Amino acid sequence: MASVAGGPLAFAAPRDGSGRLFVGAKDGRVWILDGGSVSSSALLDIRTLVSTGGEQGLLGLAVHPDFPADPRVFVDYTDTGGDTVVSSFRISAGDPGRLDSGSEQWVLRVAQPYPNHNGGALAFGPDGMLYVSLGDGGSGGDPEGNGQRLDTLLGKVLRLDVSIPAGGPATYRIPPDNPFVNRAGARGEIWLTGLRNPWRMAFDRATGDLWIGDVGQGDWEEIDVARTGASGLNFGWNVMEGAHCFSPARGCPTTGLVGPVTEYGHDLGCTVIGGLVYRGAAQPLVGGYVFADYCSGRMWAIPAAGDGPVAPVRVGTAGSGIVAFGEDAAGEMYAANLDGTIARVIASTR
Repeated sequence: MASVAGGPLAFAAPRDGSGRLFVGAKDGRVWILDGGSVSSSALLDIRTLVSTGGEQGLLGLAVHPDFPADPRVFVDYTDTGGDTVVSSFRISAGDPGRLDSGSEQWVLRVAQPYPNHNGGALAFGPDGMLYVSLGDGGSGGDPEGNGQRLDTLLGKVLRLDVSIPAGGPATYRIPPDNPFVNRAGARGEIWLTGLRNPWRMAFDRATGDLWIGDVGQGDWEEIDVARTGASGLNFGWNVMEGAHCFSPARGCPTTGLVGPVTEYGHDLGCTVIGGLVYRGAAQPLVGGYVFADYCSGRMWAIPAAGDGPVAPVRVGTAGSGIVAFGEDAAGEMYAANLDGTIARVIASTR
């Protein structure tokens, strides 16, 4: 068990043979976790760029899949004006243990109408594209209808090609096979839609399926999955909350909407923390998708290969304040609590 300053919220593992984990903290710092020890100095410190009130902060972290040949590490943060910024930083030429804070290259900036529901997860897919989660813009109930609108990036998962050279006029390309590229009035960056606050998401390293924990409104927390190759899925918000009608409360139109693979009510918690499919070798959890709840600390698992919906099975307790799961390069699982605690997830026979 280790402790990280600043409120750890995100993990990323460079596949460079080092065995290290990068840990992003809410306050704007990124730390290195190596063999159970935390680096004495931050890999990156952008605290002056980041707003940290409420649900804001440095929210997402991803390492380029060709790292260190491509020395970029990507972050998602809310800037001092409260808007979402996705940008990259490069390993310092003079210090391989530090990212150059002056090397920031913006990928994307999205105006946020309210300070909550920022999403913030980043992940590189097996296709080498960068996936970005954005919440519906905030307030309550999605007052602007962003979850179901295709002319806004809010309430979506985006798919971006960031393979372009630094210093050019473009910061990303829209992949031509994105589902809404040729639709009038729609943003081509959109990959998935109908999300409220997709706070954590992760790819299954074995199958390429994308798993999303979407934080609910007042009654239901949900886990959604986009199987490999599935694009343009609409997960229903704000017509539905989980598998239930939200607006209207009864008789909502469900044609074309994709329900969650699992859900739980607020009698068991308050905020779902999306996890990952365990593909390591040290635990008897292989093929199980593990996730948790921020308030109750309950941990559940479901079979990743099943076609839901399925009921979640309680597998443990992480304690209140759990905010993220991560995996190292070997596929072993870790969990972070907002108090700074980083713990390896270990199955018990008791």
